[in-house]
Amino acid sequence: MNRTLMMVSIMLAALFLVVGCGGSDQAPVVDDPTPVDTTPIDPEPVAEEVDTVADEPEPIDYASMAPQEYGIEDVFFAFDEYTLSDEAMATLSAAAGIMRQHGDITYVVEGHCDERGTVEYNLALGEKRAIAVRDFLVSLGIPSSQLRITSYGEERAFASGSNESAWALNRRGHFARP
Repeated sequence: MNRTLMMVSIMLAALFLVVGCGGSDQAPVVDDPTPVDTTPIDPEPVAEEVDTVADEPEPIDYASMAPQEYGIEDVFFAFDEYTLSDEAMATLSAAAGIMRQHGDITYVVEGHCDERGTVEYNLALGEKRAIAVRDFLVSLGIPSSQLRITSYGEERAFASGSNESAWALNRRGHFARP
């Protein structure tokens, strides 16, 4: 049995030698019209080390923005009035909350009127409107040093037109930067 096993092993070794050593040195040429993709294969992306300290966002420079850009809205007045409506007081209460967050910013409260009335009358009425807005904000805890007032009367109309809808938009207290 050992002899038979040895003979079979020798024959298999010879067969492997003959099969393994034969053949030509050149690979066969195959005429295949299928295009070859030569795009390099990207290696697996290497996971970058994650910085455990999150980058802090750039601070917003509120002093360079118009107050309306961060939620301080105009208030509107009835014809020939400088008293604040309930809606105007609600708007100013929201504005006071924003102003408290930005105590280093100074605001100009502008009083505006529609085109009806004389220039002098409208300048005086615009000033009364600006004072009413300022005084209400001060009553909510905003320092008066943070608020300045001015009146433009009818000179800086927001809406053009000589009708009630335009006039209503022009009778306002507006916030600006000094």
